[in-house]
Amino acid sequence: MRKCKITVLKRMVNRDLIDEYMGDEYKTRDLFPCQNFKEGQEFVTDSWGAPPEGFCRSAWAAIRGYIGVVINGGDLTPWVEQPGTAIACCTDGYRPVVFKIERVEE
Repeated sequence: MRKCKITVLKRMVNRDLIDEYMGDEYKTRDLFPCQNFKEGQEFVTDSWGAPPEGFCRSAWAAIRGYIGVVINGGDLTPWVEQPGTAIACCTDGYRPVVFKIERVEE
């Protein structure tokens, strides 16, 4: 059975976008990178239908299509060098999280 390993690569804060586009009542707050994940954190799943325990549902919705491709044997070449791998991120433009999705054969 194929599985996917999802690794948190990077958490960011786009202060320039916050300053320009976020509502005034929020932009003065000290915004930190997403607190749902830690860099290097790993999740393993054998389904693209539901997120692993503890995985942010919004992030899952954003990367789920990539998981479906990878877990079902597809590749995202030529723009991803390693077969069975995808790089994707959640859709929070202010505080995005970048994930590496890898097919795991058992």
